[in-house]
Amino acid sequence: MTQFLSANDAPDINALINSAKAFKADPFGQQPGRQKMVINLFFNSSLRTRMSTEKAARQLGADVITYDASGGWGIEFADGSVMNGNTAEHVREAAGVLSQYCDVLCVRSFPSLEDRAADYEDRVMKSFVKYATVPVVSLESATRHPLQSLTDCLTIAEHRTVARPKVVLTWAPHPRRLPQCVSNSFAEWMRAWGEVDLIVANPPGFNLAPAFAPKNIVTHDQRAAFAGADFIYAKNWSAYDEYGATTTNFGDWMIDEEKMTLTNNAYFMHCLPVRRNVVVSDGVLDGDRSLVLQQANNRTWAAQAVLASLL
Repeated sequence: MTQFLSANDAPDINALINSAKAFKADPFGQQPGRQKMVINLFFNSSLRTRMSTEKAARQLGADVITYDASGGWGIEFADGSVMNGNTAEHVREAAGVLSQYCDVLCVRSFPSLEDRAADYEDRVMKSFVKYATVPVVSLESATRHPLQSLTDCLTIAEHRTVARPKVVLTWAPHPRRLPQCVSNSFAEWMRAWGEVDLIVANPPGFNLAPAFAPKNIVTHDQRAAFAGADFIYAKNWSAYDEYGATTTNFGDWMIDEEKMTLTNNAYFMHCLPVRRNVVVSDGVLDGDRSLVLQQANNRTWAAQAVLASLL
């Protein structure tokens, strides 16, 4: 790999999963990061992504610098702009300078949820890829979250009891409007991996972009989707068609113990953070089929596999 932005950058997903498993068994067994530097650049806040990526880099022997770029130092991304406003530096110089300070540049950005065309252009991530001279890793972009998705592949691979499990990505309620990044990426990686049967369940008006979830895998009947499922992955996302819209309706889409009885004793998954008794009931989240903490732990090993490949 020369970068890590989407499933398209992982020609062999199983090889990455196996690498993550190897690091999980022996975190310090390989240290290709010795005398190398990883820079994490965050345009929005993070807990799991920041901590797991820093831990992964250090276990590979690398030094790490993490910089909060969300305040104070404005970066301009538009080419040809007259920079007489609040931005202090163009991404051309910022990416060029940072590339001289590190061996891998990890970037996290976030959508506006106001302008679909601009968000799906993924300007922040693509600008750093364009102007950086070192490999770029997406720690989440306006459209995808590939490290989370590789983590999810690893988690499913560890816990599946059949060769080709049924996996349901289900929309769930949330009091805030959230981006489509995690859901887009999950659907993309499950389809690229090719070792699960994926169903996406969401209310009318909340279909993901067809490029990520084509109509043939989408249903508006959550209960029917749950029937016989081996894994339930819950996530809220705002509307793609009526871009950024959310709703206080569909509270009955919350995942609870009764719905989980429709499944094939399915595992419950969520990327965290999660709103208890809004997205999922306490009983499901605290139950013995909940994998949310295992998923969070696997973030380190997924990041370690990716960084090791790039380093």
